[in-house]
Amino acid sequence: MMLMIMEKKWIFPFVITSIVCIFFLVSSFNMGLVSSVHNINSIFSIFPMGQRKPGYVESKIESGTPLPPSGPPIPRFAYLISGSKGDLEKLWRVLHALYHPRNQYVVHLDLESPAEERLTLASRTKNNTMFSKMGNVYMITKANMVTYRGPTMVANTLHACAILLKRNKDWDWFINLSASDYPLVTQDDLLSAFSVLSRDLNFIEHTSELGWKLDKRAMPLIIDPGLYLSTKTEVVWASQKRKLPTAFKLFTGSAWTVLSRPFIEFIIMGWDNLPRTLLMYYTNFISSPEGYFQTVVCNVPEFARTVVNHDMHFIKWDNPPKQHPHILSLNELGKMIMSNAAFARKFNQDDPVLDKIDTDLLGRVNVSFTPGAWCSGKLKCSEVGDINKIKPGPGARRLRHLLDRLAMKAYLGQDQCR
Repeated sequence: MMLMIMEKKWIFPFVITSIVCIFFLVSSFNMGLVSSVHNINSIFSIFPMGQRKPGYVESKIESGTPLPPSGPPIPRFAYLISGSKGDLEKLWRVLHALYHPRNQYVVHLDLESPAEERLTLASRTKNNTMFSKMGNVYMITKANMVTYRGPTMVANTLHACAILLKRNKDWDWFINLSASDYPLVTQDDLLSAFSVLSRDLNFIEHTSELGWKLDKRAMPLIIDPGLYLSTKTEVVWASQKRKLPTAFKLFTGSAWTVLSRPFIEFIIMGWDNLPRTLLMYYTNFISSPEGYFQTVVCNVPEFARTVVNHDMHFIKWDNPPKQHPHILSLNELGKMIMSNAAFARKFNQDDPVLDKIDTDLLGRVNVSFTPGAWCSGKLKCSEVGDINKIKPGPGARRLRHLLDRLAMKAYLGQDQCR
């Protein structure tokens, strides 16, 4: 009898001890699993996922509270669309094709454009019902003189960046385009495809292999009269050449970029002196728009790791060398689509290929805005609905194929600032 009583006295402590041991064992296993999952997720941190809120799923189910839909936050873009003499109608068409109420837009016709064209653009922008209501389209009324081969194009781009930062900082990427560019995807496609990306990525086509550019661009000295004259003239070449720099490494690439807001703030606010130093260096550099941003980003370790080696464009170049892009037509439409790029250039005004892009890729008719989930009103896109709602289409899938490949290469450090 005594033996049975003693056995019963030990049963309870034994059970409690066993439960505690199992608890710590499971907890230890779970912590390791969580750590492992965290490590795995950190590998793909270039595609940030939504964070799970604290609390037990069971309690939410028991309370009857519906779980919120998961998904990454939708980004916002800030555009510069620039043009020159005769580009008024082209710029206006591009603006409508790119428009989305979430985004910010700066438009600019340079000083070579007739005053009548600039005044017409200012009037259209001011009197457009949608633009007035949303307040997200701004025209640079004090026009800048811009020459592509000189530093004035860089100065104009930086001017637009400063305006965008001052007017509204609620955007994630800055995109510079010309009136000769055109989108190959809708803004809903673009917003959807970029929503899964880390917001610090910079899409800048670049290389340090300058080749023939060393002798033809890096060493010659030029002066851009656009800095001090009110009429556009060719750059002036100095008789002497300069040595290649040793304080920083030169890079070259495309003048068309998609830049993160942190990088734009770094360049504009200039808490490091390198952006200013390089701006002064590139003042005397031929075709400086094809080197300034590349050289800045790749000489700052903080930003060099964020570079994706692509300009998001389909461009058909002459070969060799790549100096002047060919004018695109219907013959290249298939190649444009297969490139999975977001934009293409260079187009003539009202070329039939633009109408084909409108109908087949953008769903845009009657010179209206490109349709999106935000569109409302009796006349489609005459009113603004929910700007936080997007409806991606085939263009988003194409673009994601390109972004997935490029982003992974960037994470692995391949083809990056070399």
